This record gives sequence, C-alpha cells and structure tokens, in this order.
Amino acid sequence: MRYLPDSEQMRSADMHTINEVGIPSLVLMERAALGTVEAMHRRGIDTSRALVVCGSGNNGGDGFAIARLLEDEKDRADVLFAGREESMSAECALQKKIAARAGVKIFTEIPDREYTVIIDAVFGVGLSRDISGRYCDVIRWMNEQKCAKVAVDIPSGVCARTGRILGTAFRADLTAAMACVKAGSELYPGKNYSGETVAVPIGIRTEYFDNNEDVCFTYDREDIASLLPQRKPDSHKGTYGKVLMITGSSGMAGAAYLSARAAYAVGAGLVRICTASDNRPVLQQLLPEAVLSCYDGFDEEQMRELLAWADVVCIGSGLGQSSVSEQIFNYVTDHVTVPCVIDADGLNLLSRDTGRLGKMPGPVIVTPHMKEMSRLTGKSIPGITEDRVASAREFAREYGAVCVLKDSRTVVSEEGRHPFLNLAGNSAMAKAGSGDVLAGVITGLLAQGKDAFQSAAAGVYLHACGGDEARRAKGGYSVLAGDLIEGLERCIAECENGEAIPGQTKGEERK
Repeated sequence: MRYLPDSEQMRSADMHTINEVGIPSLVLMERAALGTVEAMHRRGIDTSRALVVCGSGNNGGDGFAIARLLEDEKDRADVLFAGREESMSAECALQKKIAARAGVKIFTEIPDREYTVIIDAVFGVGLSRDISGRYCDVIRWMNEQKCAKVAVDIPSGVCARTGRILGTAFRADLTAAMACVKAGSELYPGKNYSGETVAVPIGIRTEYFDNNEDVCFTYDREDIASLLPQRKPDSHKGTYGKVLMITGSSGMAGAAYLSARAAYAVGAGLVRICTASDNRPVLQQLLPEAVLSCYDGFDEEQMRELLAWADVVCIGSGLGQSSVSEQIFNYVTDHVTVPCVIDADGLNLLSRDTGRLGKMPGPVIVTPHMKEMSRLTGKSIPGITEDRVASAREFAREYGAVCVLKDSRTVVSEEGRHPFLNLAGNSAMAKAGSGDVLAGVITGLLAQGKDAFQSAAAGVYLHACGGDEARRAKGGYSVLAGDLIEGLERCIAECENGEAIPGQTKGEERK
C-alpha cells in the first residue's frame, strides 16, 4: 500500500523531515530536482530545449534547480519567472541565484521561443485560492504550447486534497510528485490534468503518515496476495463462512446470481440465496452450487431461521422496494447480529429511515453510488463529489458503518482508519450488474474472517482489478458484469500461483 496525502499533510511531513530528522530544505529541493529530471529521462521526454516556469515558493525553487541540472547536461534550459521577487522564499531566491550563475536564462515575460518540454513549477501543493490575473494568462499559454508537459509535485491549479480545479490548471503529461503522489492528482477532475503520476523519493519517510488517520492510501497490483484470506490445508466449506444473500425480487435473478457467484469467486465456503420464488428455475441452472431459499411473501419464521444460520448477510441487490421487500429489509436490519452488507435497493429502503444503522449491533458495510448517497444524506450529488473523501468519512463517523462510496474513484471509510482510495478499474465497468458483483466480493471476503473495513477496501480493489482484466480481454465497450468475475478469478489464480499478473505494471494504470 502507499499513501496519497494532501497539501497540509505533505507540508507537515516536510517540516518534520527538516526540523526533526534534520535534512535541510535545500537537500530535499536538490533531490526533488534530480528525481524529476530522472523521471523525464526514463520516459524518453526530449529535454533538449526546456522551459521551466517558476513561482516564488519552494515549488519554484525546485524548478530553478531542475533548469540548472538540465543546463549541466548541455541541454538548453530557460526559466520563465512568473512569481514576485518580494514574495520569494529564501530557498527559491537562492536557487534562482545559483541557476543564473550556472548560465540559465531567466525571463520575466513569455519568451518567443519553441520548446520540447514545458515544466510547471509555479505553485505546487501550496495553492489554496483560484488562479487569476497574470498567473492565469501564463498557465493558459503553457497549455497552448505544442510540446511535452511536466508538472512538479502537482499541476498548478489542482487542489491537492479534492482534485478540484482552482479556476484554471496546467495540463501535464507527467506529474513528478515529491515523496508521494497527492490525492488531488488521482481524484477527478484533477486526474485529467495530471497525466501519468510518479512518486519521486526525496528523503521524506512515508511512515510519518502511519498515525495520521486522515491520510488516504491505495493499493497496487503487488498487494493482491496480502489482500486474500489464507486457505488452510485442514479445512472444509464451513471454515470459509456461510453467506446469506437476500437478493433478487421477482424477475431480478441476475442480481442474485452475480452477487452469489462473486462471493464464491473470492473463496466463500457456502452461499445461500434468499430470493423470490419465480427466480428459482433460473438460479438453479446458473448457479447450482448455491442453496436456494425462496419466498412469495414476508415470512418472519423463515427470516429468523436464515439469520440464525448465516455468518454474514448481504441484502439489497435487486431486492426491489415493494412492501414485501420493505418488510424483509426492516426485519433483517432489526434482527441481524452478524456482519451485514447493505447494497442497492437495500440502500434505497434504508434512506427512508437511516436511523436503523445506529441500532444494528454487528459491523455494517454500506455501498452507495453517488445518487444513493444523495438519498441517504439529503445532500446534492455535486456537493458530495466536490469532496468525496470527506463525504464518506462524515457518513462513516455519523452512523458507525463502513462507507463504500462508489464512483470513478471509490472511497472506503471507517472511523479511526485511513480512508482507502481506489485507483484501479476503468470505464468498461460502467454496466448494469457491476455493483452486484462488488457486493458479492465484499461479502465473500467478510465471510472468511476479514474485518469490515479490510473486506470493503480489498473487495473494491479486487473488483476493479477484475475489471481491468476484463477490459484487456474484451475491450472497453463489450465488458459485462459477469466478465468482471472471470477477470477477478484470473487475477487471484495468477497471484496464487506466483505468476506475474499480465498487463499493467505498477504506475501504468495511473497514466
């Protein structure tokens, strides 16, 4: 796993490194410059005619150091100083002086030259207001140039916490981030401006973030093995949990099938589907491995026996919102004592009385997409998406549940834990049934003894990796929800067999 801090969190780590560890700020700046130049060279960026656009802060100091290093390599490196002399940090002023003595040409007006690469070192993570005036004009000019674009730490104009665009922003092909990629470079719309993101080690120890639960983290492909529950040689189906799927109202057998099969795919030992009676023939054909318990109406005794049997419950996928569905949902949420996943129509029913969450004794995972989250909270979708991490954290804190806020960048939050931000997956997964598969994956992991937060974070990531495998096999348009399960199965098998997972390497899916 790796951390994705915001500006304040990174600034705190930076000051700790300078004041407590004792590494001078200028040393960190030199390492930042070296790492950025190396990142450009590794990616074959033509630096023979480089323009570095520098501001007045330490991000600008990084930029002056980059220009000097490129000049030392016999490349032509110019600097456009877009900041103000009176606002310069001491480190930036010193780097500017050194660069000038090293032969770097420094302009204060946009030069009438052509460049092979423009490097943005105007603001970095220090920006907290909308860009206007001359800065806005300079960034727009930078974006208009026909050459490679590189950002130092984060593109100027991208909020490091939320990914919001602060008026305008530099559009980078590559973002070389200091120590850690910033959350705003991976959250949309900031991701659209960041291009490929790569962390440049500069001497800041990321273990500093371990005790700050506000810092987001993410997984990479090499983490998959650690996310999977262990399989013991001396075991049986009961060892891996009894899953109760209360899914699929009349005519919604697909939701029941997808969620149940996904739970089996990640290793659950026994899955029982509680569904409307007319779904029985279809499900017996599609998934004979599942046990079926069918209903024609609400049966309290049946529900009592099913809840007593289960080690974990998932309710809501394709359940509908009829009076019978509501009776079932209300009974389950009133009486369930084992871990419970609430998905889809379960969330719509929950939105009628969110107070139920606080009364449920066992761990609860909710999996809303943006529209469902809006119903649950009464907040607008734009208000939620503007700071999705904060929205998920607030919900988790208020209701004591694990919140899986689904979107192009899904967030998993629980009070007292680092939020998980998922970077895997792709637009081919935007199909009916994808959420049913995710609910099944999370439930299957939960049944095998992982705690609620671990099951949710691992489930989201594995589900997304399955989507990446499916896209490689079928392209971006033709993937169906069932293909996600097959992709997930391939990921798990290759990881279990110690084989290299094909396709994207670390960092590649962030391009």
